[in-house]
Amino acid sequence: MFATRVYHYRQPAAVIIGLKELRKQGLTPRGLLFVALDPRGEIHLVVPEDLDAVDSVRVGDKLSLVSPLEGRFFHFDAVHRLPGDQVLWNGDRRLGDTGSAPEVAVAISAWLKGSSAKNVFLGCTPHVPGSWWTINERSPVADLHALGFLDCVVDAHGILARKIDDPRLFLLGFSTLAQNGNPTTGWTEVFTSDLGNILLVERRVLHYRLALTCERGLLEIDISHLPDLVIETARVPMRSGFGVVGRIDNGAFAVTVGTIESWGLTNMSPATLVGSSIPSLLELPRMLKAMPIDSGPEGPEIDPAPSAPDAPAPPGPDSTLPDA
Repeated sequence: MFATRVYHYRQPAAVIIGLKELRKQGLTPRGLLFVALDPRGEIHLVVPEDLDAVDSVRVGDKLSLVSPLEGRFFHFDAVHRLPGDQVLWNGDRRLGDTGSAPEVAVAISAWLKGSSAKNVFLGCTPHVPGSWWTINERSPVADLHALGFLDCVVDAHGILARKIDDPRLFLLGFSTLAQNGNPTTGWTEVFTSDLGNILLVERRVLHYRLALTCERGLLEIDISHLPDLVIETARVPMRSGFGVVGRIDNGAFAVTVGTIESWGLTNMSPATLVGSSIPSLLELPRMLKAMPIDSGPEGPEIDPAPSAPDAPAPPGPDSTLPDA
């Protein structure tokens, strides 16, 4: 899609300096494409070679990129800056073995604050997922995946996450997190899939909508009424390895292909942008059937009549997150 450049830093402190310098040159969260650590804990950032093109980069574009890093690297998926400057990050579970991942996540969070952004979403790479939380680089780190929680997504109400080998979606409200002081307790069930276990959660909330990839198909939910109510808005029964990792605002879905396991979607490929303007998840099967995806199944096995339940009540103020 465009040429990239890799910056290598030996220490997290150097990342802070490097990101500040790159911001002076025009880098914004949109242009941070991949962040990965090697087994030594050294840091590798991938950005567009032409930083003047950063403003044209969208989340869906990032998700469709192939990482230029070859060899053994452990990638971040997303970094979120939470209220009180707490930090949440998702990525390769082996990030926890490097020792430097919390410092890198905190450094990126501080850079996000300087860029007036709450999160950064990064490219799609195959790995066993993990999720972590901390207050700062000197604080204990909570391994959320050790509690069963994965694919954490942040919205105005709190942290949403699926649970390993489970059809339910959970919410940890920001008020509960502040009261408890850590995310090890206080999670409440807000939605249950009847298409089997939830395998993958779309990486960001857009216009209150969130796509869930399940064992037997795709669901879209409206979370505008959290914490009281989550409404299913569309379903596509499907037996294949397709999963939705993101979408472009008023544009295509970013669709990955992987292997269905009861605990998650594994061996995920970089996403493919499907369709130029899809108004609904219900349009996705038609688009998938019309295009070849070399790295995945020959075509989705889709059950008849994808359906949209009754429309939900009009939402309140828009909770769209920044397109970073």
